[in-house]
Amino acid sequence: MHVVLADPPAFTPPYDHELASALGHAGATVELVTSPFRFGMRPDADAYELVDGFYARSSTIDRRSLRRAAKTLEHPVGMRRLLARRADVLHLQWLAVPELDALLLRTRRPLVFTAHDLVPRRTAGRRRLWRQLFGRFDRVVVHSERGRDTLTSYGVSPEKLRVVPHPVFRSDPPRADDGRTVLAPGVIRPYKGLPDAVRATLAVDGARLLVAGDPRITLGGLRQTAGDRAEWRLGYLGPEELERALSEATIAVFPYRAELDQSGALLQALGAGVPAVVYDVGGLGEVVARFGAGRVVPPGDVEGLTTALRELLDDADALAAARDGARRAREELTWDAAAAAHLALYEEIT
Repeated sequence: MHVVLADPPAFTPPYDHELASALGHAGATVELVTSPFRFGMRPDADAYELVDGFYARSSTIDRRSLRRAAKTLEHPVGMRRLLARRADVLHLQWLAVPELDALLLRTRRPLVFTAHDLVPRRTAGRRRLWRQLFGRFDRVVVHSERGRDTLTSYGVSPEKLRVVPHPVFRSDPPRADDGRTVLAPGVIRPYKGLPDAVRATLAVDGARLLVAGDPRITLGGLRQTAGDRAEWRLGYLGPEELERALSEATIAVFPYRAELDQSGALLQALGAGVPAVVYDVGGLGEVVARFGAGRVVPPGDVEGLTTALRELLDDADALAAARDGARRAREELTWDAAAAAHLALYEEIT
């Protein structure tokens, strides 16, 4: 089986690497076609070939507006090259420019798409566009049952949809937490609900908030509100910085809005044995509830978020049970299992 995985904008290098490597070790011939990653080092290819097939010039431009314009010009060239590659299956992880991809994505080769964000935020309201795009694929992968239901409501045929749970990113940082640290990890975007995390943490006596990630929102007011109850490690976190943050975390918090299917940051926390408190959006609540790896709170319920944080921070037995749940998730949500599920899916359409 010759599989070409494609992540044109390099949105998820860790996921791309782990899946490509697991597929390669399972016996597939794998090429990962992506673009230069602007924020840090990529993992070395393991059992697959890494190809930089997109955005060679635009990735060197610092100014965001100019970079976006240049990417739009380069995108058709990269897509034509991608579609010309020989493979049994072409599996796209992201559609970088949906408006163009609706015109460009034409091939007789079996096509698979992973809807990591279900429907990307910028074009979420364009249902006709996304129905057209989903129609081009033989299979669409989602990470949760809720994701399957959401795309069914968009008109995607249930026969096309396959649920493949997002594996954990397993790590073993030394436990160095103080028993009162709430970690808010990952790129800081509006939908991540950081103001809710600040409010809830401040309402728990003795709790401190560790914010670790690259900010895409203005933080001045939040930092003033949090005062000395929060520590801010801002910017792109490499593997060492991320491991340090996870080692110092007692629990992690994810008060997200419903704009995604699953969270890589959540799977990094669980993969390090750190339990989580999540709003019940996308597939976040499914994975935490399934393994008992923390607490699930109704979306937007800051009081419930506060109560959940307090339960885990103030009750040693509850915290220990949640940590056991995170360890169960580590054992079951593996990349080998994801690779086997993907290979079975590929066999269906070749």
